[in-house]
Amino acid sequence: MSNSQTLTVDHDSRPVCFSTRFFRLIRQREAGLLLLISLTSVVVGIHDVRFFSVDVWRDILVRCAPTAIVACGVMLVVVTGEIDISVGSLMALLAAVMGRMLSEQEFDISCWIGIPVTLGLGTLIGVFTGSLVSMGRVPSIIVTLGLLTALRGLTTLMMGGKNIDRLPEGLTQVAKQGFLGVPISILAAAGVIGLTSVLIHHIPLGRRLYALGSSAESARMAGLSEVRLKLFAFGYTGFLTALATIVDVPRLPKIESGIGSEFELLVVTCVVVGGVAISGGQGRLIGVLLAVVLMTMIRPALTFMDIGEAGEKWTRAIQGMFILLAVVSDSLFSWRQRHSGKVHAA
Repeated sequence: MSNSQTLTVDHDSRPVCFSTRFFRLIRQREAGLLLLISLTSVVVGIHDVRFFSVDVWRDILVRCAPTAIVACGVMLVVVTGEIDISVGSLMALLAAVMGRMLSEQEFDISCWIGIPVTLGLGTLIGVFTGSLVSMGRVPSIIVTLGLLTALRGLTTLMMGGKNIDRLPEGLTQVAKQGFLGVPISILAAAGVIGLTSVLIHHIPLGRRLYALGSSAESARMAGLSEVRLKLFAFGYTGFLTALATIVDVPRLPKIESGIGSEFELLVVTCVVVGGVAISGGQGRLIGVLLAVVLMTMIRPALTFMDIGEAGEKWTRAIQGMFILLAVVSDSLFSWRQRHSGKVHAA
């Protein structure tokens, strides 16, 4: 009898071991993203060796910078179990406010005033969003969807159908030339990434954000303030959206009312593809950053592959495919955890 039981256990252990390895492989999101970045670079580089040039990758990193900055904030929002799809519209509004304040054809206010005001406004709107979610108990998808529309409409009214140009020359030069040859947007992104990493790994606040997303009920029983944590996450995202606007917009020849269009979709895609569970409580910053690089390099890669005018459509299709795959893999992993829990309970 004992031999029979032993044979049964040995026989059952093999599929369980294989299943465990399979789901561990799914969880290795960072390795998969790095592999995709490498394979894409090699394929495009073989087609056109100019893709490996320093200037091309410098341009890709500059394009990555604002997305990476805002993604650091949206990641924390998603970690708490919420979502923010209004960051693109917020960027448009902040660009309009900053442009009208600083433009020589508008109010011509000093950068020493205009930049802090922009940062403060972004943070204030973020905190307002967080208060509706945490204190008003309104689902974050509803709040941010409403803000997406409202902020975009307000931006259109502020712009009055016109573009804004003639920002202070000093600001545009700093934005384009950077410091010691490094673009200011890349420097700002590096600083935000470092700050967010410290926040997540080295201070209690980061652990509390993850705890809240893992189980709101357990977090409350442990004495954690759901309101304060969500206010911080949304406020931090608003601040970072303002920072991304300040370092990226002055590079443009003019500010248009359509700026930031679909930016929120790109940011959320990077967060989800990077391995942050949409249900909250799980996710690593390195995965989000690798996803930012992968999602941002798609359009330049298609350009070098001579896709032509269809490149924009292919970019959206590929981004949509990635987010679908990410959600499916997260669902598979969640199912695996639930199934495993039932087996152990039995």
